[in-house]
Amino acid sequence: MTAKPTLIVDDEKNIRLALSRALEQLDIPVETAASGEEALEKLAAGGYGVMLLDLRLPGVDGMEVLRLVTQEQPEIRVIIITAYGSIDLAVEAMKLGAVDFLQKPFEVARVREMVRRILEKQEESVGYADYIALAKERILEGYFDIAGVYAQKAVFLDSKRPEALNLLGGISEITGNRLEAYKYYRAALAHDPAYLPAQLNLERVAAQPYTQQGIIWGDPDQTKKEPA
Repeated sequence: MTAKPTLIVDDEKNIRLALSRALEQLDIPVETAASGEEALEKLAAGGYGVMLLDLRLPGVDGMEVLRLVTQEQPEIRVIIITAYGSIDLAVEAMKLGAVDFLQKPFEVARVREMVRRILEKQEESVGYADYIALAKERILEGYFDIAGVYAQKAVFLDSKRPEALNLLGGISEITGNRLEAYKYYRAALAHDPAYLPAQLNLERVAAQPYTQQGIIWGDPDQTKKEPA
């Protein structure tokens, strides 16, 4: 799959061991670091493809390691590891350039699948469709702030496509901002008046009485319909 090793950075020995074992089936070289300082020493030598990085580390913390990596070695794909209840940190890390996150406690199969998927696309740029897919995954899991970051990244890549704007509308709704949702749905339809999910969401969000139930996040099997 790739000759580049994966670096696991966590101050908990059991976590380093669990992650190392999780990646054994991918047949890739794995190295570990127990602190931010040790991670930076290893990163200075170069050659890593993926890094699994705990954000809470003694000394140089994970966020600082992430900042340095995104500035100096942006080709490294960083998956951050967060403790339960640290979603705000995860959101900040996504904005800095992390490609995904794991929340403790994590499932071994999920770790393996996440790294496998990243390695398969390692030589490619993360595109619009990738960010849409990641946003939808996080929506299904209830991580709406994280999903919003991915949707915003999709908008940055192509601001004239409706899918990400529709997702941002749904995220605004689910987090209690009906007016903002209305604006996002309108923006999606301004770029593509035939985009059915945004049409239906706009009709529902403008209706009286209003209900949040029935948000349509977008379905690849849905067809467009001509605007009335």
